[in-house]
Parts: sequence; structure tokens; C-alpha cells
Amino acid sequence: MAHDTPNLNERAQTLLKALVERYIADGQPVGSRALSRVSGLDLSPASIRNVMADLEEMGFIASPHTSAGRIPTPRGYRFFVDTLLTIKPLDNVEIHQLEGQLHTENRQRIVSSTSQLLSDLTRFAGVVMTPRRAAMFRQIEFVSLSDKRILIIIVSPEGDVQNRIFTLDRSYTPSELVEAANMLNQNYAGCSFEEIHRRIHDELKQLRENMSQLMAAALEVGSQAMQDASDDVVISGERNLLQVHDLSGNMASLRKLFDLFEQKTSLLQLLDVSSRAHGVQIFIGGESGLVPLDECSIVTAPYSVDGQVVGTLGVIGPTRMAYERVIPIVDITAKLLSSALSHG
Repeated sequence: MAHDTPNLNERAQTLLKALVERYIADGQPVGSRALSRVSGLDLSPASIRNVMADLEEMGFIASPHTSAGRIPTPRGYRFFVDTLLTIKPLDNVEIHQLEGQLHTENRQRIVSSTSQLLSDLTRFAGVVMTPRRAAMFRQIEFVSLSDKRILIIIVSPEGDVQNRIFTLDRSYTPSELVEAANMLNQNYAGCSFEEIHRRIHDELKQLRENMSQLMAAALEVGSQAMQDASDDVVISGERNLLQVHDLSGNMASLRKLFDLFEQKTSLLQLLDVSSRAHGVQIFIGGESGLVPLDECSIVTAPYSVDGQVVGTLGVIGPTRMAYERVIPIVDITAKLLSSALSHG
């Protein structure tokens, strides 16, 4: 994500880094005396106070009313993450342990395991968007329900069954429905609905007009049905967030967060946006516009099957999280999930 990077001199950057790291570690507002001890800079408390005042004016830190110390703002965290953060890579033992936990033949189980794994490793909530499949079918059947209502039964290549009902301007005889299903099954089984749209476009014009309407409607409904089936997200460890002091103290924020988990729509939108980006994305506070919580951050990464991005995974936690550890966990888990799904 592109963000404005204000021009902070080296001294201000060193103090901001020390302040954010100290605040992430113990959750207490950081005073100038503590900062002079941990920053490694040979500055008087007065000089530090001056720099802190500048950082506060620029919106990087803020003073809680109850304390003389300062805490980072979402803007301060953003600058810290983009410019000052030192990532701690996972060691080989941890990576091998992760690999071992992501081995299973069942695709749905591997998505659930990944979500749980992200939650266990970070003690926050783990989220995994289920793999988006190309909207393909192995077999289609049409059943007439009433005059103009038709049931479409779609069997995916994996054997999943989707049913949808749609209404047309006219009724069809059973033999017409069988004829239409046979045409699709014989000529297009194994193709995606988008591909059939392209290939059948000219043929639709040559079909009798009444059959053309049935085919066009079936492709539209079928494509949507398969898309709906794969648009979901698995969430693990939501209860962990009840133990996070920064969140548990604010019931209104917690309600918003659990509404988000329940509704899933905004979360899916956010994960969908992340799947089009390259590598790890970090959304701090209300930055995403989809999760309007200043107290929350979301770290995401896309994952792929055979080189094709099919979904996104991530961690939802407090803004005060150990980014240097969470970022590599999300990054390596996305790579391991990609590998497990591609070779599974």
C-alpha cells in the first residue's frame, strides 16, 4: 500500500521507533525519562520532550489524558511498520513445525487448520478466505418446478452440488430442458461458466430464441451459484481477542468486531482487496475503510494454487501487536498453504 512518508530526521525516527517498541512491549504510555533510557541517544530529557512535542504535532503520537507519557497513533504505527520495523524471520524449526501441521488430503480441513494455526501462533484471530475456484461444472440438470420456474442442479468437478431456482418469461417442456442440459454436458463439461459464455456467444444467436434465453439464464445463475459456494471465510480464535486488554476494555469496539466476524461481508471485501495485492498487506486502525476500528490491525497475505492466487489469509489483532513476529508468521503460512494446496 502506498502511504505518505513524512520527512522525519534520524533522531525523531529513533525516538519514535523506541517509543512504539516500548509501548508494544508493555502497553503503558512512554515518558521522556524512559525514552532516554531505551533509545540509546545521548539527549537530555528536555531535548527528548521537544522531539516528542514535534511528533505529537505531526500526529505520530498522542498523550492520554491520564498520563504524562505518549502512545503511538495509527499514523505512528503506520510509519513504524513501513519504515522502522525490523522483521524477525522464523527459524527453520518453526517452519518445519508449520509444514507438518498443514499436511492433509482434505482441502476444507487444511483451510480450517491454517486458520487455527494462525490463531495459535499469534494468540489473536486467524482468518482464511476459502479458495476461490473457477466456476466450473461436471454436470448440469434442469427440472421444471412450475410454469416458468426452473431448478438448476450443478455438480462441480469436486462433486459438490449446488441448486438454484430461476424464473423465465415462458415455460419449457421436459424434452426442451433435457436437450439444453445435454448440449451443455456434452460440449462444455469441465469448462468454466465464463469460458462457456465466450464460446457459446455466437452459437446462442443460432439457437432458437426460446432455447437461447434458457441457456443465457442458466449460465448466469450457474456462475453465480459456484461463486457463492466459494466466497466464504474461516475464522478461528475470536475468543482470544476477549483477552486482549486494549480491546476488552471497550465493549462498543468489541461488539463492532464481533459483528464483523458474524456478517463476514466487509471482511470478505477486505480479503478480496488483499488478494489482488502482492505480498503481505497491513491495515492499521480504520485504514481499510472496511473495518472501522482504530484499536485493530489486520495483517494479510494472498495464497495461490499452481501460481494462481485463489484467496487470502491473515491475522486480526490489536493495533498494539508485535508486527515483527506477526508479519513473518502470516507471510510464511501463506507460502506453506500455497505449497500444500498445489501439491495436495
